[in-house]
Amino acid sequence: MPSSRSRLIALCGAIVLISAVAASLIPANMQIRTGLHWQVEHFLVYFAATTIVCLAWPRPFIVAGMMVAFSALLEALQGLTPDRTPDLPTALSAAAGALTAGVLAKLVILARKLALARGKQI
Repeated sequence: MPSSRSRLIALCGAIVLISAVAASLIPANMQIRTGLHWQVEHFLVYFAATTIVCLAWPRPFIVAGMMVAFSALLEALQGLTPDRTPDLPTALSAAAGALTAGVLAKLVILARKLALARGKQI
């Protein structure tokens, strides 16, 4: 049974994902922009979302793969909105953010296991 901390982290991840869906599908004039290039925004959002989900479910490569598919689906769904078009480079930057977070999470998990095996705690 998952702990309450794990559930809270999972809830935070769900909120980030729901926010990404809303930001992807609402009209462009209603979006809140950060001032960063949209590819950087996509990278950072999917990096953060993947990191949060990996905290709740420590299977980083599965999480990253699901986030890549999720980002591709959201980008494709933008073709259904009247004021947007799907953009491959944007989808690739989102996928890069998810994959980068997945690889870093895997490295942290491996480093922690190695440290625990040596009798140290990180």
